Amino acid sequence: MTSKSIDGEMKSESTTSLRGLVYAALFGAATAAGAYIIVPIPPVPITLQTLFLYLAGALLGGRLALLSQVVYLLLGIIGLPVFAGGKAGFGVLFGPTGGYLIGFLPAAYLIGKWNEMLKKPSFPGVLSSMIAGTIPVYLLGVLQLSFVAKLDLVKAVSVGMLPFLIGDGIKIVVATLLAGRLKGYVGIIGKEND
Repeated sequence: MTSKSIDGEMKSESTTSLRGLVYAALFGAATAAGAYIIVPIPPVPITLQTLFLYLAGALLGGRLALLSQVVYLLLGIIGLPVFAGGKAGFGVLFGPTGGYLIGFLPAAYLIGKWNEMLKKPSFPGVLSSMIAGTIPVYLLGVLQLSFVAKLDLVKAVSVGMLPFLIGDGIKIVVATLLAGRLKGYVGIIGKEND
């Protein structure tokens, strides 16, 4: 291998890494913007934070999707009003809804890793990854809601999960469709070294 080809490969890898970091930052910012985009679906209006979480996982892979959600949480922790309802600050993570936000981290990584393992992304494969990624969001969210608000688990599930299932189901289908369309433009999976 010549020195010129080694330099070309190193430049290509650093460009891909920079591209991945830029996309991670953009998806973190998009997740923040999603807190302000409200879709009035009865019985509970939904925000689009998790839509961008799903897309980050499907398009960026595990490591970069996780990084995108770290960016999102850090924006809120430093005081930018990026959490649902315009909330901000470290205290939000310890409040009744903080578990859902913390759940974004394992969710993004799980969705991303799942999509990395797909030989050929298909609608059912990507959809399944997003459904699986929703589990840690609800699990951590409901547990913390139960603990902080002093609710029994049945009550925590009935107020902290059941009203959101339809909206999240719609977002999962939309995100799966969008991921298929955006893969060629934004997709990092297969282009980024883990």
